[in-house]
Amino acid sequence: MILTWEVDNRYSDLLLRDYLREVKGISRKTLAEIKFKGGKLVINGKEQNVRQYIKSGDKVDVHLPDEVVSKNIKITSLPLEVIYEDDHLLIINKPAGIVTIPTEDPYEPSIAGAVINHYRITGWPATFHAVNRLDRDTSGLLVAGKHRYAHDLLVKQQRAGKLERAYTALVSGEVSWRFGSIYAPIARKSSSIIEREISSAGRHAVTHFERIKLQQGYSTMLLRLETGRTHQIRVHMAWLGYPLLGDTLYGGNKRLLTRTALHSHRVMLNHPLTGELQCYEAPLPKDFKLND
Repeated sequence: MILTWEVDNRYSDLLLRDYLREVKGISRKTLAEIKFKGGKLVINGKEQNVRQYIKSGDKVDVHLPDEVVSKNIKITSLPLEVIYEDDHLLIINKPAGIVTIPTEDPYEPSIAGAVINHYRITGWPATFHAVNRLDRDTSGLLVAGKHRYAHDLLVKQQRAGKLERAYTALVSGEVSWRFGSIYAPIARKSSSIIEREISSAGRHAVTHFERIKLQQGYSTMLLRLETGRTHQIRVHMAWLGYPLLGDTLYGGNKRLLTRTALHSHRVMLNHPLTGELQCYEAPLPKDFKLND
């Protein structure tokens, strides 16, 4: 993968190192990998090191080294529903019932394995870089950077609250409020390695919600994450008294739906290389349409 920039006159006389670190946001770790793992830095067609000064109009090419796929990722021949893809960004519509990251079971398929298979078919020399991780039962939009640099920029964007994720959930009971926000810290439950709970010792967590529809016995909710804690929506809605349908871990039941009723339906972000504001949506899955 080659990243190319033309130096703006604002950055003339900067060290290449400072230009890449401070202007383009390339991490110190990535620069080290470029140096020691087969990448290179090129200015106007000539290989240089990070101590080279740059001038206005210089063409800077950053050759990222090929990436090594973890041996823990089992290649999965699973068709992917690709919503958007270019050399830097991959967005897919994840189906329910498959994990994002491989588990300890070496035979269990994963989205990571399916993406690596997709990359091998298309000849893309990178590993899987998930930006948001969806639980096994959660369906919808999953964002991945297609190389280490794009992934790093997207993660920074997400941490700054500039990567917006919106979810649709079906929750038990008829929610009393039309709009609301939940500010409740979340921590790992001491008796479990999986389950989370509301705790004053937990990490800051904020979920905004809107009630879209009331049905007999359940409500359709639109939820927007301000933070991204593990199981955040599931924990917050259960704490409020409205656990998700199918979510037996947090008090729901499988009478109407046999999986946790959570779908990532919209993602809005700035493209990691162009900065362009982009919005992607995924339609509700068939199993959410309980009354059709």
